[in-house]
Amino acid sequence: MKEFLKRKGVEPSFHNYVIKALSYMALGLFSSLIIGLIMETLGTQLGDIPGGALLIQMGETAMGLSGPAIGVAVAYGLGAPRLVLFAAVVGGAAGGEMAGPAGSFIAALLSTEIGKLVSQSTKIDIIVTPFVTIATGVITALFIGPPIGQAISQFGLFIMWATDQQPFVMGILVAVFMGLALTAPISSAAIAFMLELEGIAAGAATVGCAAQMVGFAVSSFRENRWSGLLAIGIGTSMLQIANIIKNPYILIPPTLTAAILGPISTLVFMMENNPAGAGMGTSGFVGQIMTIHTMGSSLGVLISIFLLHFLAPAILSLVFSEWLRRLNKINLGDMTIDKS
Repeated sequence: MKEFLKRKGVEPSFHNYVIKALSYMALGLFSSLIIGLIMETLGTQLGDIPGGALLIQMGETAMGLSGPAIGVAVAYGLGAPRLVLFAAVVGGAAGGEMAGPAGSFIAALLSTEIGKLVSQSTKIDIIVTPFVTIATGVITALFIGPPIGQAISQFGLFIMWATDQQPFVMGILVAVFMGLALTAPISSAAIAFMLELEGIAAGAATVGCAAQMVGFAVSSFRENRWSGLLAIGIGTSMLQIANIIKNPYILIPPTLTAAILGPISTLVFMMENNPAGAGMGTSGFVGQIMTIHTMGSSLGVLISIFLLHFLAPAILSLVFSEWLRRLNKINLGDMTIDKS
């Protein structure tokens, strides 16, 4: 059986089904729903200026196709053959209709793996493979996706309720754990979408993710200079994973920063966001654009974004990193990223 599964490219593991599949789900989300929200937000800000209405229309179209985008992204990430890859679009769409992004993910995952098992096994592969893949995806979307999606959604509602009740404690927990998820080889964006984080919980999550990205970008500036500052600060702090494994102490400054700024976000500034921005931090400035989409573009909101997403994470992470350098816990070169 193991040899058969290996030959078919089916390798059940935490890495494949959680880390890898969720990462590709995030790419599907960004290529449809997130970029669609950005386009809609920009179009709304333009108002009656020519091109505004067109941006809104394009954004709404992109958002409406998030389910199929997740389906093909997950299938591609799992190395699906061509017919499975194309048929997974249907499972993703069905899952999205029944249970949102979580439903799309589950339907795409199961339909892809079952489709791979029958792929190129018969002389009528062009009929059997897409039929099995589509049938598996739709059945999953109808019977399995909704209860799992509902359970994940309820957990997200609990997090948001708990944050409203205990904004100090939950501000710390949400900011720290979402920030760590962003830096780890897993998708914080996918997590935020499946949990459907909104309100001040989403705002704290954005601050925690920004603390990791801006924190690492600034504290490693002497090693990586401007290219590293941009790559980490508006790209991804995941570039530091190899260095974190070598010296886990470098994770302390941005994590402490997230723990400090999380409750300040929930209690003082009352920052809010939506699922699209909650897990993105400063990556492509999506977290900031979605904050504006959620809270508006008043001067107070813009100042809050600058302070909590950029200035405070930079200053606090610099202070903590210098403290660790003086304790000889961090040495020059510990945060140098591979630019090859």
